[in-house]
Amino acid sequence: MNYDYDIRAVELGNFIVENKSTVRATAKKFGISKSTVHTDITVRLRRINPTLFSEVRKVLDVNKEERHIRGGIATREKYKKEAFCTK
Repeated sequence: MNYDYDIRAVELGNFIVENKSTVRATAKKFGISKSTVHTDITVRLRRINPTLFSEVRKVLDVNKEERHIRGGIATREKYKKEAFCTK
């Protein structure tokens, strides 16, 4: 067991729950890859702190359900910006 990784997994879990953060935003905040966040949450956190893991899973499930909406909003803003720049 590597103690530093375990501490990071708990910190990531707490950050996600407190901020209702996405995996991508969490990775950016901590300066690590999305794969690392996902591994820390699904493997390490599940083993270390199952209660926190279930809270994180709820937040990530909501994020997954809303992902297509955020993508649509981002696309709409992109095309608004492009239309504004070409006028």
